Amino acid sequence: MTGQPVGGVAAKAFPVARSEARLLVPALMFIALVVAAVASLGTPLITSVATSFHVSLGSAQWTLTVALLSGAVATPVLGRLGAGPHRRAAILATLAVVVAGSALTVLPLPFAWLLAGRAAQGVGLGLTALMMGVARDHLPEERSAAVIALISVVSIIGAGVGYPLAALLAELGGVRAAYGLGLVVTAAALLTAWRSVPEAPEGRSAHVDVAGAVVLAAALLLVLFLAGERNLWSRHLAVAAGLAVVAVVLLCVWAVIELRSTTPLVDVRAVRHPAVAGANLAMFVGGIGMYLLLTLITRYAQTPHGAGYGFGLTTFVAGLVLIPFSVLGFVAGKLTPRVRTRIADPLLLAGSAVVVGGGFALFAAARSDLAELFAAMGVLGFGVGGFSAAMPGVILAVTPKSETSSAMSFNYVVRSVGYSLGSAIGGLILAAGTGPGHLFPDDSAYTTAALVGIGAMAITTLTSLALARRRSSETNP
Repeated sequence: MTGQPVGGVAAKAFPVARSEARLLVPALMFIALVVAAVASLGTPLITSVATSFHVSLGSAQWTLTVALLSGAVATPVLGRLGAGPHRRAAILATLAVVVAGSALTVLPLPFAWLLAGRAAQGVGLGLTALMMGVARDHLPEERSAAVIALISVVSIIGAGVGYPLAALLAELGGVRAAYGLGLVVTAAALLTAWRSVPEAPEGRSAHVDVAGAVVLAAALLLVLFLAGERNLWSRHLAVAAGLAVVAVVLLCVWAVIELRSTTPLVDVRAVRHPAVAGANLAMFVGGIGMYLLLTLITRYAQTPHGAGYGFGLTTFVAGLVLIPFSVLGFVAGKLTPRVRTRIADPLLLAGSAVVVGGGFALFAAARSDLAELFAAMGVLGFGVGGFSAAMPGVILAVTPKSETSSAMSFNYVVRSVGYSLGSAIGGLILAAGTGPGHLFPDDSAYTTAALVGIGAMAITTLTSLALARRRSSETNP
């Protein structure tokens, strides 16, 4: 990779011993996988939660939404803490919060306590960027690049790992047993971090911009709330539009605060760098498309035959559809570090976006057989894996080592918002395609949604190609 880091020369690495490095790499992978899988536990358990706690499906949906919200809010704060001298303490404290939240989901407590536990579990999503910071600081440069790429991929495919396991446990032992899996693996992650994560290099400081954190949290809460509450847009459009305006104003206020702060939560000036801004735009639009297709396939697989299409799969069997997504996503993540020695990261982003677009095209053209859904999910996984593995290289090429966690945490906030909007857009398109008095949308609504996804991936591809063109002009003046 070429280009100078924003904000000065990168600090020297502080590598750990070779024996410690062998333990560090799987530890970082395991922690990233656990926090992603645990945060996604709410997806297959929504119906079980509604039944067990005697709440509506809309209320049960918050077991997923609240985790995404708390993760989006915690990510930039943890990213800033990860840039300072107390990164190890921040990682251990965050995992302790996740373990405590996992315990709340298992104990026989009212529904409100379950939501509190899910919110605490969601905080762990902010650790992914910190894992990247540890890898960049304590591993040789070539090794750290490959590990960071895999951490990025693992944070995506964690959902594919957690979904079928949680669904199976819910069928066998109920919702508490499924959440018990989260308690066991998060406790293991905390022990792993305590044993394996080293201290941050000396000479760093990181003060959290409290005002910026509060304003950003409020804006993100509104954005993700509006993305998750689809009924608000259909029944109270004026209220939804008003809240959207408030969210935009808060984001503008936050940007002003960060520009004026001597210790910003996110270095907005660095984010404005063309490479970083372009990468975040590609992540945002690409995230919309990627999660849209994931939502479409899983929902289509569970639609009963009575709708005239679909396969009527149980939650567990539908979760198995995610296995090709996880497996091929991991394969792409392993291949990308080798390919990027010959192909620039922005071109890899563009190629991966094209692959995801191919997944949309496959789903739009052929979904009458379950094998075709598996194929589309595999194509999606391979594209998402390649995209996720290449993304850190684009951003970190112009970011100093000390700002790794902060820069990547902002990218993950952008990704979370994109995913939430992708899910919301899919829901809105399918709702619009549901006839009066019908429970399920017309089959053509899925085709319409797939075409929208192809458009999103086309924009992502063009953005990535523009990044590649700029990189080429900088390296070959």
